[in-house]
Amino acid sequence: MTAAVLSLSTFVFLFLHDSWRADNLFLVPDLILCAALLAGAVLPARAALVALPVGLAYTTGVLTASAFSYVARGEIGVPSMVGAVVSAVMAALLAHRPASVRPRPA
Repeated sequence: MTAAVLSLSTFVFLFLHDSWRADNLFLVPDLILCAALLAGAVLPARAALVALPVGLAYTTGVLTASAFSYVARGEIGVPSMVGAVVSAVMAALLAHRPASVRPRPA
């Protein structure tokens, strides 16, 4: 659920802030994170346990860079900061799961 919300909110943000410009350095990373999170959200549970921590970790990196790009301009990018924290926490929670729920090697 968190991955789907982060994906959708990032995608909507692109429209609300007219971010579909060629000079937007975050356009491609944002689209990649949207696709990665959405894919992880719709995968079966076993595959999602592998895909979601990776997608959320990627999202953490993109949103952290975005948040600090606001800081460099003397602004505060609250949505980016909140998204970075949420994705980092969720990635850590999903990556640290008991051995009983880890996928078994094939």
